Amino acid sequence: MISRRISSELNELLDTRPAVALIGPRQVGKTTLALSIADHRPSIYLDLESDADR
Repeated sequence: MISRRISSELNELLDTRPAVALIGPRQVGKTTLALSIADHRPSIYLDLESDADR
């Protein structure tokens, strides 16, 4: 996986906020980043394009 500059900022936000949304253009690694962070901390990943998650 490509190392993302926002990873450390995202982890800090997750420490202080109950929810964080990753938004941006398609195919830039948002899901990959979210799932890799979720591997290292208690997390719930929701995909709002999924009917089950909505």
